[in-house]
Amino acid sequence: MPDFSPLWSPLAIGSTQLENRVALAPMTRISATEDGHATERMASYYEGFARGGFGLLITEGIYPDTAHSQGYLYQPGIATREQAESWAKVVDGVHAAGARIFAQLMHAGAQAQGNRFMDSSVGPSAVAPKGEQLAFYRGEGPYPVPAEITPAQMGQVREGFVAAALHAKAAGFDGVEIHGANGYLLDQFLTDYMNQRTDEYGGSPENRVRFPAEICRAVREAVGPDMTVGIRISQSKVSDNDHRWRGGAEEAKVIFSTLGATGVDFIHTTEYRATAPAFEDGPESLAALAKRHSGVVVIANGNLDAPETAASMLHDGAADVIALGKAALANRNWPHLVRNNLDFGELDPTLFTPLADVKDWELDGPA
Repeated sequence: MPDFSPLWSPLAIGSTQLENRVALAPMTRISATEDGHATERMASYYEGFARGGFGLLITEGIYPDTAHSQGYLYQPGIATREQAESWAKVVDGVHAAGARIFAQLMHAGAQAQGNRFMDSSVGPSAVAPKGEQLAFYRGEGPYPVPAEITPAQMGQVREGFVAAALHAKAAGFDGVEIHGANGYLLDQFLTDYMNQRTDEYGGSPENRVRFPAEICRAVREAVGPDMTVGIRISQSKVSDNDHRWRGGAEEAKVIFSTLGATGVDFIHTTEYRATAPAFEDGPESLAALAKRHSGVVVIANGNLDAPETAASMLHDGAADVIALGKAALANRNWPHLVRNNLDFGELDPTLFTPLADVKDWELDGPA
């Protein structure tokens, strides 16, 4: 019988105590109201995963300001007090079901494809993301060329992340995850071909990680020690699945050591396959490199659907928590099923549409 015990050991991430090490990965759902308020449908969606045994839930990306941060129409926000208050029912339901919940704060930058506040986008440089917008998320056609973000606008972005984190704290969230992955604004600063700046935020890896690190420090200082803070990092993007950091393991060392020194409590890596080597020049996964160089808790995401694979990452010390996306949509009681040696339900492809819908199930097995 495989040893799944690493999945069930408790863990503290900063001030947040988890009952187990299985997390719900953040997934774009575009199920908020048009003005960015969380809905009863969303509250039911998140509560379902909490009742299914996930120790930690990380929300879909939430936009933090009323300028350029929104990425999708019907995306939830936490830029205003009213938006923050709408999240209270989500948080309360998750807590009542025994899980913890982090708000993921996301600035879309040049990868925006639906913003009710602005008709334009910003990025580190006037370089459009690769590929085309996704009809899946109500987008259409190529990404437009963004305006190069100014130092003053960068200050406003920092202020937006801080204000959003404080709103999340007021709404009762246990922590915040800063979205620095998947091609959104902070990841654009990390990406060499998107970041053509010649100031202190462009060029070397040390410069390109500077702005994400500043956001982490600002949020950490603002919310205080009684709220957990982390950042999500990836190499691939919504618009570029094949991207890899050109500097390989040495670039990863710079990025993860810099972010780990900001005071964050965790780094969340996401790759297509979390267990695969991050680079051709070595065997270590991106999660393992983050674990080695950051000195903080590491959450790993990417094709960890099989319980044996998920548990092996914890057993090997490559990560401290595993996060599930599609596997969670297919079986929102995945932890309960694994812990009780029950069968998974049949995969329903309609669950992968970006809406806050999940199938009903009974605790003794899939419906």
